[in-house]
Amino acid sequence: MWQNTAFILIGIGILVLIGWSVQGFFTASEIPLLLRVAVGVIGAGGLLLIGIAIRDRLKKSKTENFKEVDK
Repeated sequence: MWQNTAFILIGIGILVLIGWSVQGFFTASEIPLLLRVAVGVIGAGGLLLIGIAIRDRLKKSKTENFKEVDK
């Protein structure tokens, strides 16, 4: 119970730090617009690939048979 709460709090903290860094990067006027757009597109593509991998893994876990595995 407490471990899950700790993991959630750590995850929220990491997301806040990442969000703060990303906000600073994308609002910095000294960074060229093309570079900011390219980083945004790469980040969105990476998140999309992670989401697809998670979805596929969840689908496969529902159909896997572990008849030969001893519990």
